[in-house]
Amino acid sequence: MNEIFEKKKCYPLTPNVKKYLKKYGRTFKLPLAYETLMRYTDSFPLGNTLWVTVMYKQEEFIEINQALCYIYSLLKTEGDISVMEHLRVDRIDFCLFGNSNPFRIKIINNFNDNYDYFYVKKTDVSRIFGLELEDILSPNKVNYFIDKNTLIEEHISGIPGDDYINSEVNHPKTNKTRLAKEFIKFNERCFYTLLGDMRAYNFVVEITHDFDDVQYRIRSIDFDQQCYEGKKKIYLPQFYKENLKFVELSITVLNPQTILQYQIEEQSRIVRRMKHERHMLNDLFDTMDKETLSSIENVNRLKKELSEHHNNNEFLHCNSMSEILKLNLESIHKK
Repeated sequence: MNEIFEKKKCYPLTPNVKKYLKKYGRTFKLPLAYETLMRYTDSFPLGNTLWVTVMYKQEEFIEINQALCYIYSLLKTEGDISVMEHLRVDRIDFCLFGNSNPFRIKIINNFNDNYDYFYVKKTDVSRIFGLELEDILSPNKVNYFIDKNTLIEEHISGIPGDDYINSEVNHPKTNKTRLAKEFIKFNERCFYTLLGDMRAYNFVVEITHDFDDVQYRIRSIDFDQQCYEGKKKIYLPQFYKENLKFVELSITVLNPQTILQYQIEEQSRIVRRMKHERHMLNDLFDTMDKETLSSIENVNRLKKELSEHHNNNEFLHCNSMSEILKLNLESIHKK
């Protein structure tokens, strides 16, 4: 089983990455910075979770409320402030766990009490590249933007993987075959895009009701371990003990031939996305090539393990995580 023993280093935003983000419309001038939210005066635990709800001085919260409502309008309506009059910040939560130490903002509609969430985080280059690769190479679209050292992310809805395991996996109405199929495909996407640390609490399960049944989609909500770790298994969700029930389900309801079929299906979809978004993907690789994404030790270990996995000595000539990632994706073409 996989174990991660040390906290990943946070890689700051560089002019090189800013140039890429600006080209693709990921930058906005924000009225509030991450550091502003750190000026809370009090906090209290939010249930039995790793989150705390934070409080601010009244006069400061008035400004924070206005700024956060505007940021929400940027996410949803490209900054159309006419939608802000009936919105307010209902709660601000802070997570003490993880690399990005996010603030989760709960926005509520005064007319009907409908609510939504978004996140304010510290900028980390690893996470940005993870979000971009998810947007380009997965079936999912992600909405985020940055301003200097502040990262704004749209909420990704779904049932947290660990909650889903406890409440839904063995439910009689769960379509276990379709769920297993999606876990196989999720496993493939993580491996070929080098997205690590996909333990159950770092992804959600989306459920869509079809005309005759339900469909499932597993989506990552944590991209901090993008192209960082040196062990191949870190990029395979099947090897985490937290995901054991998904693995047991998959090998129970699917035979080896069907598992191989679903793996090839997802690999084919990745190839189609690579072809369709080749210009943007090349820009992303050019940007990644100029960045340090991990330690030399991790790079050397991963290239050896992937060389053995793919039976391809070209990996041994890689000098960076970016080069390893490109060759890993290119290996699908060769298949």
